[in-house]
Amino acid sequence: MYQDHFRLTTSPFSIAPDPRFLYMSARHREALAHLVFGVRGEGGFVLLTGEIGTGKTTLCRCLLDQIQDRCDVAFILNPKMDVRELLATICEEFHVPMPAGGLRVKPLVDAISGHLLKANAAGRRAVLIIDEAQNLESAVLEQLRLLTNLETNMRKLLQIILIGQPELQEMLARPELRQMAQRIVARYHLTRLSREEVAAYVRHRLRVAGTVVPLFPDNQIKRLHGLTQGIPRLINLICDRALLGAYVQGKHRVTGDTLRQAAREVLGPPADSGSWRRVGWRLSLVGAIGALAAGAYFALPRWFDAWPDLKLPLPSAVAASTVPDARQSARPAAPVEAVQAANVENAPRPAAGNLPATDKLGWPESAGPLALSEKTAFRDLFGLYGITFDVNAKVSPCAAAAASHMRCLPNSGGLSDLLRFDQPAMLLMDGERGKPRYHVVLTALDHSTATVLVAGRPLRVPVADIALAWSGNYVLLWRPPPGYKNPVSTGKNGPAASWLRKSLASIAHGNSGGPVGIGDSLDGQVKSFQLGEGIDADGIPGALTLIRLNMRMDKTMPRISLNGNREQDVLHP
Repeated sequence: MYQDHFRLTTSPFSIAPDPRFLYMSARHREALAHLVFGVRGEGGFVLLTGEIGTGKTTLCRCLLDQIQDRCDVAFILNPKMDVRELLATICEEFHVPMPAGGLRVKPLVDAISGHLLKANAAGRRAVLIIDEAQNLESAVLEQLRLLTNLETNMRKLLQIILIGQPELQEMLARPELRQMAQRIVARYHLTRLSREEVAAYVRHRLRVAGTVVPLFPDNQIKRLHGLTQGIPRLINLICDRALLGAYVQGKHRVTGDTLRQAAREVLGPPADSGSWRRVGWRLSLVGAIGALAAGAYFALPRWFDAWPDLKLPLPSAVAASTVPDARQSARPAAPVEAVQAANVENAPRPAAGNLPATDKLGWPESAGPLALSEKTAFRDLFGLYGITFDVNAKVSPCAAAAASHMRCLPNSGGLSDLLRFDQPAMLLMDGERGKPRYHVVLTALDHSTATVLVAGRPLRVPVADIALAWSGNYVLLWRPPPGYKNPVSTGKNGPAASWLRKSLASIAHGNSGGPVGIGDSLDGQVKSFQLGEGIDADGIPGALTLIRLNMRMDKTMPRISLNGNREQDVLHP
């Protein structure tokens, strides 16, 4: 309902376990590394626990995206069943035909065992994932333990991942389940998000949904953490309701009143007992203060009457919020002074430190005709990479880029897409009030402002101005590997594949901090790199993957995020 109002491409706070929206906090990265380690192991149980709504299921969906091409996966969402029902469900999930013996334990186990042996012979792993595992009965847990006895001389045939609430840990601590507890090869408890992580979580989901505008100001993030205690599911529910409330009110930011009302609708009113305890405590305090005041009035001498009138200074006015309303931020603070340079080709490039606080976005008349805006923008974009481009040359800009071993990447999307690339980009802007379109180069982006080059002149403008005026079309420059063909084939040898292999090895030896890769194949290494970079882990080294790989290898590459640190610095107030 509110997507068009906030210029979103999808709902940012859906509670569906969509891996695209998974915010990889330090805890989530470590939890995913434990799951991957367990899958790569030689069998046994992997245990992932956490409070309700901390992201366990979403994390598991992310794992599934990484392993399904090498593993046969059975995923059970509702394990509240007896032994025979569980075994029959495992057969269904593994697409094993039901045995002639019907729902009897031995024929079902034999059918599962036969499938596991075939999968092992084909070089595939079999993984059973059980969500809400705290609902498993003791007899079912014991049957699962017996399934892990299915093995060859080299390895276990079945890997089981149990996902559940903290009660699952208590269940496995029972004496009768000690044999099963001893077979847990990896375990991790997922905790709640900190205040800083809540801010990063909200920014991440909004960015994936297509906006970098801070819809939740800092003071509301602090309140949101207090209301939700850092539980992602509650954050999603309250933020979704708060955005709906802001939309209904016609606002472009979530206010404190809107957030509190959203929390009341999601969490409900406080318990009556707690309310009466608070009222009683306050009444007692008021009574005590009143008694003390009355005693002081009658006990102390009445010299107050003769005391001269005191003229106490009034408290200073509270500073206005640093995050303006979107409609206010879209207005320019002051008109831009005319650029004195008459020649577009030799337009000056002032230092970034001399930028004014806020400028007006637009094409200045003194910059020359709009027909030159595209080539002028290409000149500015090329200059960021140390390449000289003559706007009067007859050669096309992209041909000039190829001569310098660079490539143009034309595309369309939102500011969140540009943040994924984290590279300077030439943007096609819509002209104001029916004026022709023009081009600028985005060079920097933070939580409230963007820096663009307009005919060689850097301007600092509110992010909202960019979001409102940008057509969505952009062009990037990037450096492909030697012998590049789109995409690089991970199954063949060649200059591009060799460069890719060496680059990934270099990053791995440098402790990149990403999750452990699955397998030693090149596409597995690509997936691990993509996962660590927070991009779609499809194992295909396309333009985005190669751009991010170039940036990891060459720290001098120009970036639009502060210090090149997307998670901590981009849009961080």
